[in-house]
Amino acid sequence: MSSRSSAATAIAAVLNGRSLSSALPPVLAELDGRDRGFCQALCFGTLRYYPALALIIGALLERPIKPREQEVQALLAAAIYQLWQLDTAPHAAINESVEACRQLNKGWATKLVNGVLRNFVRRRESLLAELADQPDFATAHPAWLAGKIRKSWPQQWPEIIAANNQQAPLTLRVNRRQQSRDAYLARLAEAAIEARAGDCSDAAITLAEPCDVTALPGFADGAVSVQDEAAQLCAELLELAPGQRVLDSCAAPGGKSCHLLEREPALAELVAIDSDPKRLLRVHDNLARLGLHATALAADAADTAGWWDGTVFDRILLDAPCSASGVIRRHPDIKLLRRPDDIDQLAALQQRLLTALWPTLADGGILLYATCSVLRAENDQQVAAFLAAEPSAALLPIEASWGVATDCGRQLLPRIGGNDGFYYARLQKRRPS
Repeated sequence: MSSRSSAATAIAAVLNGRSLSSALPPVLAELDGRDRGFCQALCFGTLRYYPALALIIGALLERPIKPREQEVQALLAAAIYQLWQLDTAPHAAINESVEACRQLNKGWATKLVNGVLRNFVRRRESLLAELADQPDFATAHPAWLAGKIRKSWPQQWPEIIAANNQQAPLTLRVNRRQQSRDAYLARLAEAAIEARAGDCSDAAITLAEPCDVTALPGFADGAVSVQDEAAQLCAELLELAPGQRVLDSCAAPGGKSCHLLEREPALAELVAIDSDPKRLLRVHDNLARLGLHATALAADAADTAGWWDGTVFDRILLDAPCSASGVIRRHPDIKLLRRPDDIDQLAALQQRLLTALWPTLADGGILLYATCSVLRAENDQQVAAFLAAEPSAALLPIEASWGVATDCGRQLLPRIGGNDGFYYARLQKRRPS
């Protein structure tokens, strides 16, 4: 299988409802070196632009591709992405895509693929102009999702859309138990790896170009971990101190749990919970690489009767399940897999988690509510509703130079070349009078 046919297989799986994180690894495992890198880039790029690509394909076809032939639809989308966004030479994109049809046992589609792609090359400028005013094309987002982003951020939404359509940078978290950020920047410079210090987190380093993280100096020994800068801020906001009992309630893959333990090695205990036992394995892997220990439990965090031992927590991190609208550039399949009614369902789950976890927090303790969403329905509106319903909850202001102040917390918006979109709000349990 070539990189193009392999990419079509993974993209077709997403079109059929699978996540890219589950569809891509088995495809990449069959490829070597440069083919693996090109296949991955092709999958991510095609899915980032898929709402626009689908309109182009629809305009070029007399009738839609049948649902059972999603590999052909995916192959066309990937080829048009190359021609349109990568300026790939037409003969290369077309000839390789036709050959990929044969590799996928879709010989019947070779003439169709050849004709559609040649037609796009001929009509490119006029066709793009015809589609320019359609929201799905102009934003490369489903219109409903772009609309929700615009409603939440009327002034900033064009920048959010633009960031969502770009490749995310590779950002590291320095393990300051081993060395300072400046010391690790020097190690990178010695290895001829260009990087810069982060803007928001004092442990963040952003690389100028992505690379194989296993080749980074000291990675296997826990010197650094991959984590976006916005996600690193939770450790500072929790105000950790020795002897505290801490809960990371939706912990997988474990990046935040590990950061909390790096930040405060003298915690009495860190309990890491995730509802998916398979994802919890990644928490164990990350803890082991960094030489850290936590109590890891596979459980529904909201079902406290099933896992809580009755001992309260001084700090709780609730990184709640959400639309992930702030990390679309890292998970472009969100554009295809999310549905409008998902937001209401996620909001109900977020409120359920807040309500269930609050009794496990000690008097005077802090709960940090976080999402990787930019939608106010999952952020400020959730926190405001909880504060209105829970008399023992008080808002702790977040004084910071990063992000945008909101009524209840602080919002980081995704930035090209910078941090992901992330929301934080701090709640403190009032001590009984």
